[in-house]
Amino acid sequence: MDQFTLNLLVVGATFVLYFGIAIWARAGSTSEFYAAGRGVHPVLNGMATGADWMSAASFISMAGIIAAGGYDTSAYLMGWTGGYVLLAMLLAPYLRKFGKFTVPEFIGDRFYSPTARLVAVVCLIIASVTYVIGQMTGVGVAFSRFLEVKVSTGLYIGAAVVFAYAVLGGMKGITYTQVAQYVVLILAYTIPAVFISLELTDTLLPPLGLFSEHTASGMPLLAKLDAVVTDLGFSKYTGHTDTMLNLFLFTMSLMIGTAGLPHVIVRFFTVPTVADARWSAGWALVFIALLYLVAPAVGAMARLNLISNIYPSGTSEAPIAYDARPDWMKNWETTGLLVFEDKNGDGLIQYYNDKSKDEKFAAEGWAGNELTVNNDIMVLANPEIARLPSWVIALVAAGGIAAALSTAAGLLLAISSAISHDLIKGQLNPNISEKGELLAARISMAVAIAVATYLGLNPPGFAAQTVALAFGIAAASIFPALMMGIFSKRINNKGAVAGMICGLGITLVYIFLHKGWFFIPDTNSFTDADPLLLSIKSTSFGAVGALINFAVAYVVSSATDEPPVEVQELVESIRVPKGAGTATAH
Repeated sequence: MDQFTLNLLVVGATFVLYFGIAIWARAGSTSEFYAAGRGVHPVLNGMATGADWMSAASFISMAGIIAAGGYDTSAYLMGWTGGYVLLAMLLAPYLRKFGKFTVPEFIGDRFYSPTARLVAVVCLIIASVTYVIGQMTGVGVAFSRFLEVKVSTGLYIGAAVVFAYAVLGGMKGITYTQVAQYVVLILAYTIPAVFISLELTDTLLPPLGLFSEHTASGMPLLAKLDAVVTDLGFSKYTGHTDTMLNLFLFTMSLMIGTAGLPHVIVRFFTVPTVADARWSAGWALVFIALLYLVAPAVGAMARLNLISNIYPSGTSEAPIAYDARPDWMKNWETTGLLVFEDKNGDGLIQYYNDKSKDEKFAAEGWAGNELTVNNDIMVLANPEIARLPSWVIALVAAGGIAAALSTAAGLLLAISSAISHDLIKGQLNPNISEKGELLAARISMAVAIAVATYLGLNPPGFAAQTVALAFGIAAASIFPALMMGIFSKRINNKGAVAGMICGLGITLVYIFLHKGWFFIPDTNSFTDADPLLLSIKSTSFGAVGALINFAVAYVVSSATDEPPVEVQELVESIRVPKGAGTATAH
C-alpha cells in the first residue's frame, strides 16, 4: 500500500472517531455547550486540557523552532510548563469556585461593571484570534502533507473540518473528542521519537537519548550536533545567543500568558467541584509533560537527521545532488514548504548559513543557501527523514492534525462564548432565548474561523511564534485583571478597565510595529532582529504590557473610590478554602 493511501486510511479512521464522539456528546443546552454540564471527571478533563494545550504550536512547530534555534528556544518549554503551575495554583480553583461560564463574566461581576466585561471580551477575542491564526497555520501544514497539496489548499480543507465538528458539539463534544485526540497525538509524537532515539543513540527513552552517545560517531549527541551546525556556519546548537533580558521577558510572557488564556481557563469550569479543578490542573501537567519531555530530543535529532540527509558523507564533503534527493524532499516540495534554488548552477544542494562571515563557503564556489526548510515541517517530516515505517509516518500525520484541530476547536469555543454569552446575552440582548444564544455562538464561530483562515494564509511567523504573540496579548490584558480580581480587594472597576486597555493597547502597538499592522505583510517599521526597545522582541513584550497593566490599575484604583463592600466580601469568599466541594452553579 502506498503512503498516500495509508495516510488517508489512518487519518480517516481518526476523523470517524472524532465525529462519532462529537455526535454522541452533542450539546443540547447552553450549560453543555459552554461547560459540558459541569460533569467531566478530573482525569478526563486533564487529558482534554492536555490536548487543548498541545496545539499545532506544541506538536508541529515547537520542536521545529527548537531544531532551528537550539538552547535559546528552550524558553518555550519553560514558559509553557511554568505557566500551568501558575494556573493551577493561582487561578483555576478560585475561578471555578466563582462558578461562571466565561472569563469576561467573572471580570464583569468582580469589577461590577458591564464596561469591564466588554473590555475583557475584546481582549479575549484579540488574543484568541491571534492564537487561532497559529493553529490554522499548523492545520494547513498538516493537511497539505498528508493530502499532498499546496499549504493554502490544506488550510481551506482543515478550516472546513474544524468548523464542522466544533460547531456540532460545543464544549461537551469538544471535551470528549479531545480525550481521543490526546491519545492519538501523544502516541504519534512519542513512537517516532523512540524509533529515532534507538537509531541514533541505542537509547529507548528520547530524553535520555538526547544526552547519550551518538552511535555512529562515538561523540555525545549534542557535541556531534554542535560540530555539524558550526561547520555549516550556524551558531552553536547548545550556545546562548539571545540577551538575558529578552530571554527572561519571553519566558515570563509565556508563563503569565498561559495563565491568562481563556480557552484553557474555561476547561476548569467543566468539572463538578473546586477540588476537581485542582486535580484537573495536576493531571493536565502530567499529560503535557509526556510530550514536553520528549520535544527537545525530537528537535535536536531532527536537525541532525536533516543535515545528515544533505551531507551523507559529512559536512566536510560535498552535499547530495538535487536529482538524487530523497523522496521526503520531493513530497514536501509539493506543499511549497521546502524550496530548492540552485544559485550556483552546480546541481548540488548547498545548505548552510550564508550570513556567516566564514570565507570557506565562498572559496567552495557557493553563492548562497539553496535549501529553505520551513520550521513547521520538521516534526511531520522527521519520520520520513529517518526512513521509519510507513505506518509511523501515517500516525504522525494523524497526530499533527489532531493537535491542530483540538486547540482550534477550544479557541473557537472561547471566542463564540465571549460573543454570544458575554456580549449578546450579557449586554445587547439579555432576554435572548437559549436556542438563539446557541445560534449566535455557532455563527460567531463561523466568522472567527473565516478571519483566522484568511490571516493564516500569511501568518506573522511560524506557528509557535504566532502563538507566542497571542500569549503576550493575554499576558498583558487578561492575566493582571484575573490576578487582581482574585487577590486584591482594593482594585476597582475604573482601575481594572484602565489597566486592561493600557496593557492591551501598548502591547498591540509594539507587536504591529514589528509584525505589520493587523499582521499585513510589509507594514512593519521594525523587526525582531532589530527591535524598537532595547533587545525586547515582539514575542517578549507581553510581560512589559502586564507590568503596565498592573501599575495603571493600581494607580487609578488608589485615586478613586474603593469597591463596594459586597464586592470586597465576594473577593474574600472566593479565596476561602472552605466549601471547596460545593462550587457555585451558574
